[in-house]
Amino acid sequence: MPLRRPTVPGSEPRVLDVELAEAALMKHYARLVRLAYVTLPRDLGRHRRVLTAHGVVQRALPRRRPAVPGLRRARQAQQTAPAEYTALRTRALRAAMAQESRSARLSRARSMLPAVWGLRVFPQPGGAEEMALDRALARADWPVRAAVALLVLDEESAEGAGGVLRAVGVAEPEGAVLAARRLVEEGRPSSPEARPAAEEPPDPGTGVPVSALLAPEFDPCLLHARPTDLLRRRHRVRSAATAVLLAGCAVVTALALPDGTTDRVGSGRHGPASAAGAEAVRRTPPDAWADTARVDFTAWPARGARTDDRDLLERALRAWSDPDRRVRRSAEPGAASSGTGRPPRLLFAGDVDDRAVVLLHDDLTTVRYSEPLSGDGSPELVSALTEGADVTTAAAIVVSRSADAVRLLLAPWIAEAGTRDLLAPDTDVRALDSSGSGVTGPVPVPSAGGDCRTWPVVRLRSSPRIVVDHAFLLTDLGGLSPAHLTYMPPPEPGVRPRPPREATGPDALEGWARAACRLDGLRGKGVRAVNHWVFAQQELPERAGRAGRATWVCARADTWRGRGRVEYLFLGPGSGAARSAGVRANTAECSRFGQDVVAGVDWRAPSGASYLLAAGSRSLTRVEAASPVRAAADGRFLAVRAPEGADAQVSGRLSGGAEVDGPR
Repeated sequence: MPLRRPTVPGSEPRVLDVELAEAALMKHYARLVRLAYVTLPRDLGRHRRVLTAHGVVQRALPRRRPAVPGLRRARQAQQTAPAEYTALRTRALRAAMAQESRSARLSRARSMLPAVWGLRVFPQPGGAEEMALDRALARADWPVRAAVALLVLDEESAEGAGGVLRAVGVAEPEGAVLAARRLVEEGRPSSPEARPAAEEPPDPGTGVPVSALLAPEFDPCLLHARPTDLLRRRHRVRSAATAVLLAGCAVVTALALPDGTTDRVGSGRHGPASAAGAEAVRRTPPDAWADTARVDFTAWPARGARTDDRDLLERALRAWSDPDRRVRRSAEPGAASSGTGRPPRLLFAGDVDDRAVVLLHDDLTTVRYSEPLSGDGSPELVSALTEGADVTTAAAIVVSRSADAVRLLLAPWIAEAGTRDLLAPDTDVRALDSSGSGVTGPVPVPSAGGDCRTWPVVRLRSSPRIVVDHAFLLTDLGGLSPAHLTYMPPPEPGVRPRPPREATGPDALEGWARAACRLDGLRGKGVRAVNHWVFAQQELPERAGRAGRATWVCARADTWRGRGRVEYLFLGPGSGAARSAGVRANTAECSRFGQDVVAGVDWRAPSGASYLLAAGSRSLTRVEAASPVRAAADGRFLAVRAPEGADAQVSGRLSGGAEVDGPR
């Protein structure tokens, strides 16, 4: 199709606001890259097409405030599109058009960014529909591909798509739009009602499903990666390294000959220290925590007797930055096992339990490096994601761990520390001593997979310089940072629900005493906090037990990655342990974004009769049960006779008719 530069009579160039263009680029980046990816020629290959799509979109942002010809015409064709997005789209499509010229591609090959070395990247592979669509687009001219992308991805009208193509430089945009509309119409499946009964279904190869354009196959922001010439590259690297080593030896020998001396490199056990690395470590002033609105790990001062031990800090930094260094590594879910490139903040450096310990924090990750003070033990590096910590979740870090106890480094704002058994709510808190550096004495940890006879927790109280009368509970779940335990009481009529509160009151302790052993399943999951939400209290059939009432709890565990895991618990009359009523992972349920819940469980009354019980949160107006038990009740509760062990699926309805499914 013939191309030309647009000349719009009477159209004055509009000056583009670069700051607004930057905002539009960040907001619509994924859409622009997909549009460019669909438009680019197929002979580039998927790897080069992905990188080129990102490159043309990133270069679509002007450096200064340039004039954008044809912008007024494109804006008239699509009044709803912001001017900045329209301009960026026009520039990106022009750059994609230029890729049709092979000589232009070769001239840009050396300066093309982004660049990837040693890897081939490509979108997720699609199915037959995506392959058919890609073949159809490969046979089409680039203006037709651009028109299809505009019609499907940007949902432009035919007139709007024609205006965009005209602004890009297509001399006959109407023909391209017509061909694109024909391709789009052929790809729409016909309804069974409109097809005669004797007619066979259409051949999948004759109609191209353009809806597949929205599939991951055409998403250059969601990628797979594979190595390229790995074996050949390893051989070349070894050869180059050998040559460099020989040259380096020659230089060192030449420098050493004049005075007859030798330079002992790496005389220490761990090699020479790099002064720049140790000096780059950030340190927070000692009293910054008492005069800041950001009370988290960034407010921790550097503490410990070895904060000035440059050699120790260098070894810790090298262990974190070099993934090939011989160190025992462990990374909690979501955490990087090596440095992120940010200058880290020093939290602690000192000797704890016969090991030298260094704690570092880089705003996203907290790292504990430790090495034996004597003997042949190996260094160890533990990293944990701690982004978004606050006054409670940044209150302590595990500096030393044994089979049955841990030592904690307390935040500088902790004024009082103690321990208690979560399974014994009526016992007193026992004082927990700490050193001047903030390191506590041994704190017992819950036995993993044991009989759960005790569940030790730490009770901390913040300094009144931070908040008055603020105590909270932390428990060890095997991670670098203990998990914060909270509590939400049952709803009260006419009272708006409050955010989770600290689990230090009598009701909270009594509830957690029955559910504490369920925490054992959260070990090693990178848990940040666990909330015990009493979402319903139900009167039981036959007035069973104490006051004939059961309590329904949703125990939500939030991880540092943002994902949530919930377990619904049924607490029957008495003081027995909670029963699980279902588990769900990666869900917003039982958070402020998922406050409508329902759960069910089978229950045996003291008389021996079996029931199906179900309860929902305060907004539910109806509860239903499906196979093998079919029943329904208005309100928030359901209690019906059912076969023993009946595993029925329960659901609830809201006043607007929306349905809420319970866990299985």
